[in-house]
Amino acid sequence: MATFRGLTFDAYDAQSTALFWAAALGRDVAPGASPAHAELLDDAAQGLPRIVFEQVTEGRPARNALHLDLVTADLLRESERLVRLGARRLGGVSAGSGWVTLTDPEGNAFDLIAA
Repeated sequence: MATFRGLTFDAYDAQSTALFWAAALGRDVAPGASPAHAELLDDAAQGLPRIVFEQVTEGRPARNALHLDLVTADLLRESERLVRLGARRLGGVSAGSGWVTLTDPEGNAFDLIAA
């Protein structure tokens, strides 16, 4: 079974977008932020979700301004279950990968991440 982990925003400049949301929400940007990838520091003690910003281009097959991140202990089994429910894989699932991107039946992308 998958559980909610956080939100990922598509952005043209992940670092700038993360800096905006960090200031807006009173949070800090995690070390290592770049235009390609940035995260707000987790604050599980306050029940705040993980928020990630990923750089995307117009050419991405499924561009959402925002997508859900789900986490699972069994990436292959859970991705197969979600496909049976109507999801569609945008990439393959392999033991070495840390996640797979899928779409819901309406075409909205989301990531399933190995715990």
